[in-house]
Amino acid sequence: MREVRSLTKQEIIRLQSQGCECTDWALVKVSTGFDPHFVKNARFSGKIKIGVLEKEFELAGGLKKHSCINNAVIHNCEIGDNVVIENIQNYIANYNIGDNCFIQNVDVILVDGKTTFGNGTEVNVLNESGGREVHIHDKLSAHFAYVYSLYRHRPNLIRSMKAMVDFYSGKHASDIGCIENNSMIVNVGYIKNVKIGGFCKITGAMKLKNGSINSNEQAPVYIGRNVIAEDFIISSGSRIDGGCIISRCFIGQACHLDHGYSASDSLFFSNCQGENGEACALFAGPYTVTHHKSTLLIAGMFSFMNAGSGSNQSNHMYKLGPIHQGIIERGAKTTSNSYVLWPAKVGPFSLILGRHYQHSDTSNLPFSYLVENDNATYLAPAINLKSVGTIRDAKKWPERDKRKDPNKLDFINFNLLSPYTIQKVFAGVRILKDLQATAGETSEIYTYQSCIIKNAALRRGLELYEIVIHKFLGNSIIKRLENTLFASNREIRERLKPQTTVGSGEWVDISGLIAPKSEIDNLLCRIERGEIAKLKDINNVFKQLHEQYYILEWTWAWEKIQEFYNVTPETITAEDVVNIVEKWKTSVVKLDEMIYDDAKKEFSLSFKTGFGSDGNIQDQAMDFEYVRGAFDKNPFVVTTLKHIEDKKALGDELIERMKNVK
Repeated sequence: MREVRSLTKQEIIRLQSQGCECTDWALVKVSTGFDPHFVKNARFSGKIKIGVLEKEFELAGGLKKHSCINNAVIHNCEIGDNVVIENIQNYIANYNIGDNCFIQNVDVILVDGKTTFGNGTEVNVLNESGGREVHIHDKLSAHFAYVYSLYRHRPNLIRSMKAMVDFYSGKHASDIGCIENNSMIVNVGYIKNVKIGGFCKITGAMKLKNGSINSNEQAPVYIGRNVIAEDFIISSGSRIDGGCIISRCFIGQACHLDHGYSASDSLFFSNCQGENGEACALFAGPYTVTHHKSTLLIAGMFSFMNAGSGSNQSNHMYKLGPIHQGIIERGAKTTSNSYVLWPAKVGPFSLILGRHYQHSDTSNLPFSYLVENDNATYLAPAINLKSVGTIRDAKKWPERDKRKDPNKLDFINFNLLSPYTIQKVFAGVRILKDLQATAGETSEIYTYQSCIIKNAALRRGLELYEIVIHKFLGNSIIKRLENTLFASNREIRERLKPQTTVGSGEWVDISGLIAPKSEIDNLLCRIERGEIAKLKDINNVFKQLHEQYYILEWTWAWEKIQEFYNVTPETITAEDVVNIVEKWKTSVVKLDEMIYDDAKKEFSLSFKTGFGSDGNIQDQAMDFEYVRGAFDKNPFVVTTLKHIEDKKALGDELIERMKNVK
């Protein structure tokens, strides 16, 4: 704000003639250049500062509105330059209002006593009865919340993390709120103890209480009609509209809640979408999407997940109350009217069809179908690997990242295949082979974790798992050896040496961030010892692990290559590399051909039902093509065919380079 001064006697007389009142005009300070002409029918009390009122706002439809303060009661506020504050039905109290703000037709905006603006609010995620509560704050990441909610077996860690949140909340507590520069608040009911970031737009909201709206110029926040929010944090770039009701919730960056969605005690991280349905005690990791009415997500942890219409879960069995939880790992989908009785755990990139009452754990059988049949759960391991939908999902997630804020809270790994998923594939192979060894290879059915696996499904699962292992390990070695001419096997061996020993062993997916478990354990030990005591330092470690992913991935992949292909760092040759690449090329082409065939099904005659109404078969085919396009021109099909050719060429290029090695 510019240099301030007291009002002159003439200015006070002018203001009074325009219907203004003040309990003590001596407490009112104004900026140099202040013109009292634009302040009318206003009543001031407490300490007041007012900036200049020089500029005009151009509103939708071409209407121009000069900055002003009209028809308002204002107590203990600092008001920036060129604002509109007009038609305040009740009052505004204890706020610093930034430059170029537009506040019109509002009931009340106030801060009442010292508040943390939603920071430190306890959210009973996963377990409605408590025990996994997360205390939300402005800088909350999906990874911090994952550890905070699930690692209750390390009480010293949780105490240390809670102390960090308490310190942050206390540091940002105040009895004065802020509405930062260029914000618009129009036709709003009740706002109490809410911090509002710059460039925020709030139109028609009913009630906002005890929260922070972390809007900024790069990623504004929009809050629309009839929204009710209490005890919340809303992160940059998010949009809450259409009568949504949220209570004790964290809304991450670039989330979208609309069409009457309701949520309580829930966490939504980057790029989540919720419409029409309901959430309770939900841990919605990045890209959790639910669009349909009658869809309830309750007491579950999800990420990269799409919930079908009518999806539901139960978190209690009418005995000890809602104490059960479930985890559906990244990339899962539920079909319409699917149901899972918690507790249960579902492996990554699985599809859930029907209703499931068994408390199964399929976390080490990724890419599977769980299908209900005669009230039993039938499991088809790996079958989702050849689904066109799986590949389409993996490609769309990075394209749909709507985060514009340069300071990202979540560090998201979009890879379909990673040490995390491939380690589960290896585990899945062991499980299926053990089942064969125990029950015999000719057994019609096998039982695993209360699930039934048919003989054909088991054999098909082993085949697909082997294909995807060849694909991932081949991808890794090709990437490692790209763009380099090798004259000898010694040079190849030097290039294959990892840059670090970090990365071997188990990997974890902590809600979007894929990293070695050893490094996460190291971070948690440092927190417990007090070596890391600030939220920003934890986030920096997450950031470093994300940035080093491909370096650490190679350490893991190189160990698995040695084990799987029976080679050693001292003896591997160009011929061994060629053999690996040939297997990779065969696997990639075979998998792409399966995906191509799966896509082709959507263009079969049965899928043309309902097209070409009132016409013959030719009309049906033409109508289908005009609406859906021709199969051979479908963008995904074209991309898949090109992918086959590109991968063949990539493998052939490396094989050709290996031929020059002596």
